[in-house]
Amino acid sequence: MLRVPVGGRRLEILEWLRDPAAHFPTERGGSLAEYGVDVAALAAKLGVSHAVARTHLDVLVGVGLLRARKVGRRTFYSRDEYRIAEVRSLFEKGW
Repeated sequence: MLRVPVGGRRLEILEWLRDPAAHFPTERGGSLAEYGVDVAALAAKLGVSHAVARTHLDVLVGVGLLRARKVGRRTFYSRDEYRIAEVRSLFEKGW
């Protein structure tokens, strides 16, 4: 899942979301720590369309590495640290 050709992009997204304040501008009316980052900010950072960014995000949400939170009409994404730790543990044990 993360080792396909676009896997590097997904790993970048996970790394950026580890400390979103360091990689994305602060949203008006909300903090990055509270809500996460929306598709528009990620698409701009990746230099791709919203549709491409959403595809990457949907894959990461689908495998449980990101959480999606709907606020109004926008969806914000943040890391699921518990699930990431579980996956890391599986790989360290030689899955």
